Amino acid sequence: MKLTKKIVWVVIFAIGMAYLEAAVVVYLRRLYGISDLLLTVPPFDPQIARIELGRELATLVMLISFGWVAGRKLQSRFGFALVAFGIWDIFYYLWLKVFIAWPTTLLDPDLLFLIPLPWWGPVIAPILISLLMIMGGTLAILREEQGHGIRFRITEAFVLLVGILAMLYAFMQDAIAILPAGASILSQLKPSQFNWAVFLAGLFLSAFMVWRVTKRT
Repeated sequence: MKLTKKIVWVVIFAIGMAYLEAAVVVYLRRLYGISDLLLTVPPFDPQIARIELGRELATLVMLISFGWVAGRKLQSRFGFALVAFGIWDIFYYLWLKVFIAWPTTLLDPDLLFLIPLPWWGPVIAPILISLLMIMGGTLAILREEQGHGIRFRITEAFVLLVGILAMLYAFMQDAIAILPAGASILSQLKPSQFNWAVFLAGLFLSAFMVWRVTKRT
């Protein structure tokens, strides 16, 4: 299959998967009567919590598996997975906007992820990361198509890791601050002010390393 067709099918898959993910969230909000994540926190249910964790893991498995099937070598497989993840995340919010007119703005806070701790952040934060993933994944795919392998030097890999960890910390800083809290307490966590300085520093470092490595390649 030609590269263009592969990319088209990856995009179609990610958009369809985003629809399913958004639909599940709409159902959960309706069942628990949630209109505002900051005001309405459903009671902790261990079974539902385990299922939600499993659903998030299943989402990652599906995206990685599709990337693995779409690519030929490790580089393009990883690239397709990144593209699929980025498209999925962006369209997840677009579908929610269609379904329930939310988010009202890109600064609305959202519970982004639960693994390994609850992630909180404004909607625009994961969208910015998704755009970087789409760009980085596409460059990895194109470089392999051109016969070029992408290799990180030790310093580049370290800086990229620091950037990623900084963004993760910005999302999970409230959960980290109350450790070693149990699952029931973490489920009732409400976010404080988002740490934009740490997040943007991490995003800049990550984007710069992606640009630097692919440019050198």
